Amino acid sequence: MIRKSSTARGDIIWAAALGAVACVLIWPPSRTSFLDATRAHPYLMGFSKFAVLATLGELLGLRIRMGTWKRPAGLLYRVIVWGFLGSSLVLVFQTFNGGVNSAINAGLLPSVDGRWRSIATAFWISAVMNLTFAPTMMAAHRVADAYIELRAMQRGPIALADVVSEIDWNSFFGFVVAKMIPLFWIPAHTLTFLLPPEYRVLMAAVLSIALGAILAFAARSETSSTASRAAHISIP
Repeated sequence: MIRKSSTARGDIIWAAALGAVACVLIWPPSRTSFLDATRAHPYLMGFSKFAVLATLGELLGLRIRMGTWKRPAGLLYRVIVWGFLGSSLVLVFQTFNGGVNSAINAGLLPSVDGRWRSIATAFWISAVMNLTFAPTMMAAHRVADAYIELRAMQRGPIALADVVSEIDWNSFFGFVVAKMIPLFWIPAHTLTFLLPPEYRVLMAAVLSIALGAILAFAARSETSSTASRAAHISIP
């Protein structure tokens, strides 16, 4: 009963945090202030968006997989890592937006005229970014998470080799790079680059919540399926 009460309270707190962000974007005066701050302080706002929303996504993923709310090891450090990723995307989005548009204008990438031009351009920005920059960023994030987890478990110096060996690189390249990039991130970021620039990093942070939930449900379903098969096999 205590665990259910604690879980329900955590659900309310999580939903309230997400609702507060939504209210900022819905209420016209706060939305105007949000957009003004994004234009005036892009790196700081990029840090804040990911520190809040991507962390909420990570906590939600744990909640779905574990069935209750858990505080991940090194939560503060994870928040900082998410924040720096958000700040980096401010520059990366602008760089790839300008670079791909320049390549299209130079005839180095195909495009179309009319109503489909903006969609084609958004697709190319997303595709080029996700096929070049994204794997490096994702790998760096995996390394940072592995280091945080090792630091929480042991004291003393931690060698880079120890951190790298903690990562399931087969899953990283076979699933994250080979499947999630073409099937999720390229279509999702195509939508992102159809939005006004002020909303793009925010959209990327929101997508991290959606992805966290999707992966958590998939992992939970796979675990249940494996347990069911094992139980079926054990029956004489």
